Amino acid sequence: MPYQHEKQVAIRAVTAAAQLCEQIRREQNALAITKPDRSPVTIADFGAQAVICQALAAAFPHDPVVGEEDSALLQRADMTERLSQVANYVKNQISDANPEAVTAWIDRGNGKVAPRYWTLDPIDGTKGYLRGDQYAIALGLVEEGDLKLGIMGCPAIPVDPTQPDGERGVLFVGVRNQGTTVIPLAGGEPRQICVSNTSNGDAHRLVESVESAHGNTSLQQEVTRLLGFTAPPLRMDSMVKYGVIAWGEAALYLRLPSPLSSPKRQNIWDHAAGAIVLEEAGGRVTDMYGRRLDFSCGSKLVNNQGIIASNGAIHEAVLATVKQCIKAN
Repeated sequence: MPYQHEKQVAIRAVTAAAQLCEQIRREQNALAITKPDRSPVTIADFGAQAVICQALAAAFPHDPVVGEEDSALLQRADMTERLSQVANYVKNQISDANPEAVTAWIDRGNGKVAPRYWTLDPIDGTKGYLRGDQYAIALGLVEEGDLKLGIMGCPAIPVDPTQPDGERGVLFVGVRNQGTTVIPLAGGEPRQICVSNTSNGDAHRLVESVESAHGNTSLQQEVTRLLGFTAPPLRMDSMVKYGVIAWGEAALYLRLPSPLSSPKRQNIWDHAAGAIVLEEAGGRVTDMYGRRLDFSCGSKLVNNQGIIASNGAIHEAVLATVKQCIKAN
């Protein structure tokens, strides 16, 4: 079947990155470093990007990787100790790792969009990671602007959503025209998942970001009120939200711009892996005008405004309601 080699390489790489991230979190070394744009990053972000980019370079040397991080911060004179920490953690996954190799692997993620490329968010939801909550290691493969493969490593989510206090840590794996599976990070058989098309009950609810700045909260509340959502929303960090809809625990994720005229556009690595995981589980992902997400133009979704991700069954109703609310505003 198509993309089997890419899938296996990606699963191994994301699993190794998840192990690195969880080791750092267990050892309480997940301390925030402030980037020039004031957003937080940790040594786990850098280590995860190094591990995954090294694996992709070895297996697919001609494929560029468009990732979130670069090594410039780590190479500052006052960051020598942090770089050594990153290298030591990476060495647990790649035996010949050293600081020079690690910075080169991290910067392998500074590629450009091409006819075929990978996009990587080594830790989507860094604030959630720092709190000991949800985060995702997200890797997507794009060909000719179309998503072909998405892997999300989610170490904090329950393996069985009906047993929230049970084993944690899963991989969501979506392959174009092959469906979506979930695999326990600790190992085990993949199981096929699909969205829930129920129109009532707990599955008919919104999943939203912990960070209110990540969307237009008042508009999103009005949309769900008009749609008749009554269950309290799930609030969580990261692309895990796509996975929660994919296996039927929620029906809708909205990320509408605030203000509506905002020129800001979403990063491709913040949505690629989650979008194909949800689509292959039977859901639908578009911008707020119903356009499919366009991954062909660079590191930003410049041809799209806002994000609507749903179980598919309610998508047209959501688009109509969003349109109605925009007119009213």
